[in-house]
Amino acid sequence: MITLSLAEIAEVVGGRMHDIPDASAEVTGPVVRDSREAGPGSLFVAFVGERVDGHDFAAQVVEAGAVAVLGSRPVGVPAIVVDDVQAALGALARHVVRRLGTTLVALTGSAGKTSTKDLIAQVLRRKAPTVFTPGSMNNEVGLPLTALTATDETKFLVLEMGARGIGHIRYLCELTPPRIGAVLNVGSAHIGEFGGREQIAQAKGELVEALPPAAEGGAAILNADDPLVRAMASRTKAKVILFGESGEADVSAENVRLTDTGQPSFSLHTPSGASDVTMRLYGEHHVSNALAAAAVAHELGMSADEIATALSEAGSLSRWRMEVTERPDGVTVVNDAYNANPESMKAALRALVAMGKGRRTWAVLGKMAELGDEALAEHDAVGRLAVRLNVSKLVAVGGREARWLQLGAYNEGSWGEESVHVSDAQAAVDLLRSELRPGDVVLVKASRSVGLESVATALLETGAEGEVAAR
Repeated sequence: MITLSLAEIAEVVGGRMHDIPDASAEVTGPVVRDSREAGPGSLFVAFVGERVDGHDFAAQVVEAGAVAVLGSRPVGVPAIVVDDVQAALGALARHVVRRLGTTLVALTGSAGKTSTKDLIAQVLRRKAPTVFTPGSMNNEVGLPLTALTATDETKFLVLEMGARGIGHIRYLCELTPPRIGAVLNVGSAHIGEFGGREQIAQAKGELVEALPPAAEGGAAILNADDPLVRAMASRTKAKVILFGESGEADVSAENVRLTDTGQPSFSLHTPSGASDVTMRLYGEHHVSNALAAAAVAHELGMSADEIATALSEAGSLSRWRMEVTERPDGVTVVNDAYNANPESMKAALRALVAMGKGRRTWAVLGKMAELGDEALAEHDAVGRLAVRLNVSKLVAVGGREARWLQLGAYNEGSWGEESVHVSDAQAAVDLLRSELRPGDVVLVKASRSVGLESVATALLETGAEGEVAAR
């Protein structure tokens, strides 16, 4: 973070200083909420959680070198005390972002946010120093913590924005006002919380409403292939840039194909030229993500050749998202278990089939959470798709929702041993260990709460006779 005195921080957040012998003492290190990350010059933000109270670690963080604690009560060490720690953290982030004047790029969508954010960051950092959201830290706490890692050298700040309801993205944009905003899609993720796709579109569109006018550099990057996203053009005064396969798209892909290993290859077309891309990521769904990243980069002055080179070299920066590893015995494990929604589940199945041409394919799938009244229909649809795509074997893991996955497969005509239901992750591991053969490809995917990454981990440990080769 940029250097700030404790007196300045207290003024910005409306806090009261306690046990601070020198108000001119400066925070020169990171702002952290995990006491284990505290170090010389840092500021420790003390949240009260369900199981842990950050204030209990105050003495420990100061001993580790933290300059002070930002909390809701005095703790016997230098502290800035506020009524609302989360609001204070947001106010501090807003102050730092405004002072830096960096170009802030924000993105949202129902699926693909983290992968696209990683792509944007990898493209832009070839042009100038770039700070971006680690993993999926896209809420009211993670986003300001990310923004506070920016320094005077930071040229681009790329922030992923999530939403659980109307008003959430508007609030995040108030904390960190974006100049460029990208909306990827409006799908079924969290539809149970929102109540419908139209409500999801209303929430996601808050991003483009927050952008500055075109005359002030505002740019809205919108998916031309998603009608609900395309319609957001009427909700912004920013310049509108469309990406996708539509004839209206400013940034598009032609001659899209998958390599023998399931990696997308295409010709990238931008207003300034065209160039060929072959990605390291797996699955055709990454083409849309790449186009969104290309549209952002083009708006920021990068050429088609520069963008294509960066996209071709970009990898996956976040764990358990189409993480492909080949065991020494030739079994390929695709760990996509970080999260799941209907759109990402279907994309992952298509990627599995593309990767597994001529090989046996396994789809180890679990519950997709927060689908509300749509849960039965969406799980049924995924089970049906697995059969239509000729996935060799569907392993549905868990309770009611997993049975719905298997029911969909049955209803699509899978009456033999092509689909099976198991009670939990260990049962899935036991089944796979007994039946996998060299050359098989295994996809593991479910919502984060299911914890199916343990299946992928166990399979890699099983095959780890020698060094595992990660692709």
